[in-house]
Amino acid sequence: MNTGDRLMLVALPGIPLVKPGDDLVGFIIDGLQAAGLELRPHDIVVVTSKIVAKAENRWLDLRTITPSAEALRLAELTGKEPRLVEAILQESQAVSRYRQGVLIVRHRLGFVSANAGIDRSNIGTEDENRVLLLPQDPDQSARRIREGLLARTGVAVGVILSDTHGRPFRVGNVGAAIGIAGIPALLDLRGHQDLFGRELKSTIVAVADAIAAAACLVSGEADEGRPVVLVRGLELPEAQGCSAELNRDPEFDLYQ
Repeated sequence: MNTGDRLMLVALPGIPLVKPGDDLVGFIIDGLQAAGLELRPHDIVVVTSKIVAKAENRWLDLRTITPSAEALRLAELTGKEPRLVEAILQESQAVSRYRQGVLIVRHRLGFVSANAGIDRSNIGTEDENRVLLLPQDPDQSARRIREGLLARTGVAVGVILSDTHGRPFRVGNVGAAIGIAGIPALLDLRGHQDLFGRELKSTIVAVADAIAAAACLVSGEADEGRPVVLVRGLELPEAQGCSAELNRDPEFDLYQ
């Protein structure tokens, strides 16, 4: 990876509120034009998973859910709504931890998160029965955006779908990559040397997560309305990374 001495992150202006079926690639191109930018090779476009989920109509009406016995049990223990708990379980492989007000699960995509990423914030509805699920296949969503940008601009870029995750033993959320296209998920530096010539034995950089976290700083988490960020200055090798590479195998997870 060659970063030079400067990294540029630009939140694209004018991205509208997204509805099912909307043309996200067109919105991104319009945002680039509004910012006075054109795509270049090695650019990376970071898109929040929320607007992708909206475009893909990943809405769920909790009134259509019938809670299972396990959902009712966990709802009692966590204080959460039984139908919401059932929706969380349906989007999960396993429950990791729970307590009053908290339900941590291993998502069906393999990462660990609160509430399986099911969201009510910034989704554009006051109906408490409507929630937004994560995209069905974020890697495939990232590939579609990448292919769409290539078709319309002639430039092959990297694409990351970002979400915000909490972390064990650390306070606060950070951006994480849940969908990847055109760039590696990881950079394996084992076998390289450090500044003093010592061979690196275990250094693997979660480069896609690092980019998502950086983009989160300019996209914002509240009412900013900046869901697409252009990242320029990283010369990553073109690769078909996938988000599953970032998930630690449960066999080696000491904190699940």
